[in-house]
Formats: sequence, structure tokens, C-alpha cells
Amino acid sequence: MAALKVRPVQSRRDLTAFIKLPFRLHRGTPWVPPLIMERRQFLNRDKNPFFEHAEAEYFLCERDGALVGRITAQVDERWTQFQGGNDGMFGFFESENDPEVARALVEAATDWVRARGRDRMLGPMDFTTNDECGLLIEGYDLEPLILEPWHPPYYRELLEGLGMTKTMDLWMWRLAMGELKQGDHFHDLIHQAAEAATEHGVVVRQMRKRDLEAEVTRFMDVYNEAWGTNWGFVPITEEEVRFQAKNLKPILDENWAMIAERNGEVVGAALTLPDINQVLAKMNGRLLPLGWWRFLTGKGKVDRVRVFALGVKPRYQHLGVAAALYVRHIEVAPRVGQLWGEMGWILEVNEPMNRAMEGMGGKVVKRYRLYELPLSG
Repeated sequence: MAALKVRPVQSRRDLTAFIKLPFRLHRGTPWVPPLIMERRQFLNRDKNPFFEHAEAEYFLCERDGALVGRITAQVDERWTQFQGGNDGMFGFFESENDPEVARALVEAATDWVRARGRDRMLGPMDFTTNDECGLLIEGYDLEPLILEPWHPPYYRELLEGLGMTKTMDLWMWRLAMGELKQGDHFHDLIHQAAEAATEHGVVVRQMRKRDLEAEVTRFMDVYNEAWGTNWGFVPITEEEVRFQAKNLKPILDENWAMIAERNGEVVGAALTLPDINQVLAKMNGRLLPLGWWRFLTGKGKVDRVRVFALGVKPRYQHLGVAAALYVRHIEVAPRVGQLWGEMGWILEVNEPMNRAMEGMGGKVVKRYRLYELPLSG
């Protein structure tokens, strides 16, 4: 068998090959092709504000000139600042079912991270826990919803075969928000807490697209406070929020973007996204020649959502704000015809949130795993 060659992405053509590899590897699977132009922008060091506090290298693995794998290696100074330790990360892992390809890729990433003085590598993260992250280890037969990765079962075997061990699992919960009558599938305590929130003066309203810039700032403040103590969380910068908001604006539905206020102060927020993957699955990564038409005509047929983020500022978590946001979801679902969804990722150690999902009649349907690999010694 020909020798493997691992090299950095050096040109626009290389980056295109990097982006398109999973189109071949995952053909005929539940994987959903991303928009190529969006991935190109996300990976652009001059456009993605992640690179204002981090650096990364993109690697391709070839055999006889044919692309057989890819990986990124990155170091993020904000991770070091907020999570401590001396870590580097890897992401965007894709490989043929060949242990030697996986080994060559991971060695290239570890060499790069080690050369920057790091003593542990975590991942996969594309690029952070605020982006797509984790390796799918359960739910292979299910379609991924918006911003969820999909991986074949052999990826787990490849990474664990190289000595990677679990550092944290992330759960996706399925919620039947509008498939049953309101109240039938949420625990009574959730409805009672939502009523208490109203008595405390909490009001839930829709985000306003016409005022999106200010709404994004309000959401960011809640997001950074509410998730601040979670394992692996790194506060998102204003530039990163605006970068993501620009990408999400075409699919943002005001019905699903929620702000909770009390006495004029923002105390909680929820960002739920229509599952545009149902449309992207038919576009093969391209807007032209027919992608635009499929996107515009397909948006109205989306029947599911992903509860991407739902949080409450810590000093208001006793007021039932989260419950009020949950209940708003089951009010919206039948009205817009998007009757179920998935919520996550939720850390396996986040007992309060996981118990809340049980109270909403939820079921864990997918699990993602973050791995670690020591680099010292």
C-alpha cells in the first residue's frame, strides 16, 4: 500500500478539497451536506473572529494523490483563560475506515499542538464548544438537525484505538413539543413554575429581527452569564456572536427566538432554530443553479426545530424563568406547525437541565463525546 502524506492546506483548491471530503465519505448516510460557501467563510482566518484569539492549522491526508482524511489542530487563548490547563484541540476529523490514516492525522495534529507547548489535546471541536463539537457515539440512524455533526460508528473505533479517552459526553434530547395537547407531556411542576414566573413579573417576548443587532447583544449577555460555570464553556465574544448571527439571519424565525424580561431587564433567552437541514439535504452544498429555489421553497415545509440555547441569568434562576421559556415552546409549536425538536447539547453532568428535560417528557436520542489525549510524558 502506498505511503500516506499529511500536509497543511495551502491554497483555495486545498481548502475546497478539505470541505468536500465528507461529501464522498458520507454519501448515502444520514449526514447532511453543509453549504460550501458557508464552510469556506467559517474556515477563513480573515473572516472568522475565532482567529482574533486563536490559531489553527488545517491538514489533508493523501495516498497516491487521493484525499483520504482531514483534521484541524488549534490553540485558543480564551480557552486557556477561562478553562485553565494547557490544552490544544483538534476538530473537523474525517477519515476513511483505515487506522493508519487516522494515526497519521492525529499525529500531525498532536505534533502541531505539542510544538506550541500544550500537554493535552481535546476534541473534536469545530472550533470551540460554541460551535459544532463532539463525536457522535449514539444515534447513528437519526438525521442530524441544524448545527449537529454526524459521524459513522468507525470513527469512535479509530480515535479510541489511538488512546483517546472520554472527557465529557453531550446529550441531545428529543422533545415532542406540539405533538400532544398542551400540558399533557410537561410535568405539572414546570407549568406551576411558569405561572410563578408570571407572578414575579417575568414577561416572555419574541426577539425582533428589525432590531437584531441589539437583540444579539441581549442574547449574548444571557448566554455568557448562564453558561459561565459549565465545563468547557468559553464566553463568546461580541464579534463571534455577530458573525454567527449574520449566518443564521436567513433562517431565524421570530416565533422561536425568545427574550425573558423582568422590570425592563433581560433575565433569560432562548434561541430555537428551524431545522433547515431538511432543506440542505436536497441542495448538495450549493446555492446554484437550483439551491436558492430549493431553499426558498423548502423553508416553509420544515416541521422540526433545534432548541440551540436556553438559559437564565444565575441570580434569576429561582423565579421560574426557564419554565416560562419551556411553556412558550409548546405554545408556539402547534401554531407554526413545527411539532417536535431536539434540545442540546446538554452536558451529561448538568443534572438540573437533564431533570428538566425528563419533566418535559424528553428522551435522549443522541450522544456526542469529547475526547482527550495526553501529550506529555
